[in-house]
Amino acid sequence: MSTHLKRWITAVVIVPALFTAIIYGPAILFSVIVMLLVLGGIFEYNTMVFNQGAHMEKGEGLLLGLFIPVAAYVGNITAMFAMTTFAVIIVFLLFLFHAKEGLIDLSGLTKVVFGLIYIPFMLSYIILMRQSDAGVQWVFFIIVLAFCGDVSAYYVGKSIGKRKLMPAVSAGKTVEGTLGLIIGSIVGCIVYALFFFRELPLFHVIIMAFMGSILGQLGDLCESTIKRYFAVKDSGFLFPGHGGVLDRLDSLIFIIPFVYYYTTLVIQ
Repeated sequence: MSTHLKRWITAVVIVPALFTAIIYGPAILFSVIVMLLVLGGIFEYNTMVFNQGAHMEKGEGLLLGLFIPVAAYVGNITAMFAMTTFAVIIVFLLFLFHAKEGLIDLSGLTKVVFGLIYIPFMLSYIILMRQSDAGVQWVFFIIVLAFCGDVSAYYVGKSIGKRKLMPAVSAGKTVEGTLGLIIGSIVGCIVYALFFFRELPLFHVIIMAFMGSILGQLGDLCESTIKRYFAVKDSGFLFPGHGGVLDRLDSLIFIIPFVYYYTTLVIQ
C-alpha cells in the first residue's frame, strides 16, 4: 500500500472521530485527548533524544509533562505557567540530588526541560482555547488553518515544487509548496469563517491564517531539525502514512500559542 493511500485512510478514520469528540464531547474529553497526545509526543521525543537507559529523565518528562495540561484544564493560564515553573524546578532538584562526583552532565537535564516546554506547555494552550468563549469554533479554526496548509503544501510541492526551501533541514520542503501552504491556509480559514464563524472579522481571519501558516511551517522545520540532528526519519509510527504524534503536531506546536495570544491580546 502506498504512503499516499495510507495518509488518506488514516485521515478518513481519525478525522470523523476527532470532529465528533470536539463538537459533541465535553471539555474534559477534549482535554483527555490532548493529554494522551502530549504523552505520545513526549514518549516519541524521549525515544529520539535519549539513548538506552535514562529511565529517570524519561519518567520525569512523562509524569511532569502530564501535569501541565492537567493544570491548564483544572485551572487557567496562571496554573499552567505555575505547573511548568515547578516542573522545571523539580527537574533541577532531581538532577542535583542524583549528581555524582566527576559525572556532571547537563545534557539530560536540558533535554527534559526543553521537552517539557516544547511539547506539553505549548500544546496545552489549546485546552485553554477550548474553554474560552466560542472555544469549539476556535479549535476548528486552528485545525482548518493547519490542515488546509498541510494539504496544499503537499500537493503543490509534489506537482510544481522545484526550489528547495531549507535542504539542510528538510529535503522535501520547497518554496512553491510553502506558497501553496500560505494560500491554502488563508483560503481554508476564509471559507470556514464565512460558514461557521461569521462574527470573526475577515481581516483578523486573514492575518491569523497568514501568520499562522508561516509559523506552522517553521514549527515543521524545527521538528525536522531535531529529527535530522538525531538521525531519525519519523518521530514515530502511530499514524500510518503520517508518522508519529510529533510529525502530526509539529506545526500546531507553534500555531496554537500564536492563535491563543492573538485572540486574547488583539481581538478581545
